[in-house]
Amino acid sequence: MIRLRNVNKYFGNFHVLQDVSLDIVQGEKVVVCGPSGSGKSTLIRCINHLEPHDSGEITLDGLTVGTPKDVLTVRRTAGMVFQNFNLFPHLTVIENCILAPKLASGVSDKDARKMAEEYLARVHILDQAWKYPIQLSGGQQQRVAIARALCMRPTVMLFDEPTSALDPEMVGEVLDVMSELATGGMTMICVTHEMAFARRIADRVVFMDAGRIVEVAPPEQFFTAPQSERARTFLSQISH
Repeated sequence: MIRLRNVNKYFGNFHVLQDVSLDIVQGEKVVVCGPSGSGKSTLIRCINHLEPHDSGEITLDGLTVGTPKDVLTVRRTAGMVFQNFNLFPHLTVIENCILAPKLASGVSDKDARKMAEEYLARVHILDQAWKYPIQLSGGQQQRVAIARALCMRPTVMLFDEPTSALDPEMVGEVLDVMSELATGGMTMICVTHEMAFARRIADRVVFMDAGRIVEVAPPEQFFTAPQSERARTFLSQISH
């Protein structure tokens, strides 16, 4: 489904991704973790070409990421959920959800609304469809953002620290929705600091540091017997 080979990315002189290689198969749930500044968010932003990589190769469901003619198809294939919701404040919940299918995929208004209602129900927020984002809690807004991404019917979902902007009491409702997606067979890559969630839903944990993938392992192995000293230090720090 997703293949990265020797991917490099620079911000000026800062080498943020250094020869990153990774394969993710269809239906797999991968959690990317590591200290701040390790390149986690840049990695998933390169997968759907929100950030162009400087060298190496990324393929997504057979498409070469970075090929100009495939950019829109790549972004339809990979749904993205950001840290800060990024909902349009002047549009209602359902209007936020139907905008992209209508403009990017040519879906009719009737079909787009039906699809939006389906996914808003799936994330347990259909009763808020005609409210504006400002009228919702942070957890509700993030669930709308997930529904909006699903309305493009992606084959991959990318989550960039989706709970980091939430109050602690709202984190659980978003993680519950993500867990439901995971059990439904959606291919997912999630950058998160929620280690209990990672341990519960991940097929593999990818640990990054200083722009490199340091370790890749099943969650039980990673959390109980990490192979690298850097991962052991990281886990000892977050456990406190």
